[in-house]
Amino acid sequence: MRRFFQTLLLLCAIPLAAQESPFQLFKPETHPQWLKDLRRAEIVAFGSFPFTMFASNFAIDSIRFLSHDANALYAPWPFKPAGAIDMTDGEKGVTISVAVAASLIIALVDYLIVQHKRKADTKKPGNEAVIIRTPLYWSP
Repeated sequence: MRRFFQTLLLLCAIPLAAQESPFQLFKPETHPQWLKDLRRAEIVAFGSFPFTMFASNFAIDSIRFLSHDANALYAPWPFKPAGAIDMTDGEKGVTISVAVAASLIIALVDYLIVQHKRKADTKKPGNEAVIIRTPLYWSP
């Protein structure tokens, strides 16, 4: 098993050695703005998913608890007893769906806020864009 992981690590490191320079991998001036916005939305959506999953799981557990007349076997996560009744597959699907929808809504709200800031900044004379992102290793 140890040899398998060593081989896997070696295979993952081979493409890194084949590249010329990390500075040539990402040039922000070559990408259109809509692609940068899409990447930011992706990062925000995936980054917020664990938090929305936790919140939706707690909310669905609480709804189950209240819909079963506050039966202790249906208590939400921190208060579950040893023989607690697990969620059904349908309830798990609803939990994941709610978490994904909440993550997408958070990404959309972030996109709208950035667009508003960018639009407000272009109305001011002599100002550049509000959001300027460059990698830490990037030097012009």
